[in-house]
Amino acid sequence: MRTFIIAMMGLSVILIAINIVIAATNLEKATFAGGCFWCMEHPFDEIPGVVSVTSGYTGGREKNPTYEEVSAGGTGHAESVQVVYDPAKVTYEQLLNVFWHNIDPTAKDRQFCDTGHQYRSAIFYHNEGQYKLALQSKALLEKNKTFKEPVVTEIVQAAEFYPAEDYHQQYYKKNPIRYKFYRTTCGRDRRLKELWGSAAGH
Repeated sequence: MRTFIIAMMGLSVILIAINIVIAATNLEKATFAGGCFWCMEHPFDEIPGVVSVTSGYTGGREKNPTYEEVSAGGTGHAESVQVVYDPAKVTYEQLLNVFWHNIDPTAKDRQFCDTGHQYRSAIFYHNEGQYKLALQSKALLEKNKTFKEPVVTEIVQAAEFYPAEDYHQQYYKKNPIRYKFYRTTCGRDRRLKELWGSAAGH
């Protein structure tokens, strides 16, 4: 229990430090939910202009939730990623484009093999500008989509974001074999290819 408390304190310190850096610079935050947060870290990490990507939980009622609580359902939180980025190097529209091409926007309360409200897809906007851009991107997707199903991804105001436990952070780097096995067995890449073709994952 003591180890858990120390770990959570460490993550809180990291989040506070990130917020201080953002306040002191021109950096901005974007928050997205797209099912398993392990799989959402990687694509954003690859983008020039992205400073950090943190896995965590948001959109729910419980304070300081654990992975076990969120994955069991009932907290209202979604597995999410918070992206800190330099808007002079990458735009919010570009981040939205990456987000769409890494999720199944037709799946309600699930993503690929993970089911439940905690695995919903969502855009958590931080200001009016992000809200308008998110709405525009969703409308454009509805207009130009190559699939028949409706887009059910939520667009909701950002709430408090709780960083996930340390072992979840950068999971795809720490455990590349397990990460790849999970993506394959979950059918994520196969479904993304069905939806987006050559644009899948980009």
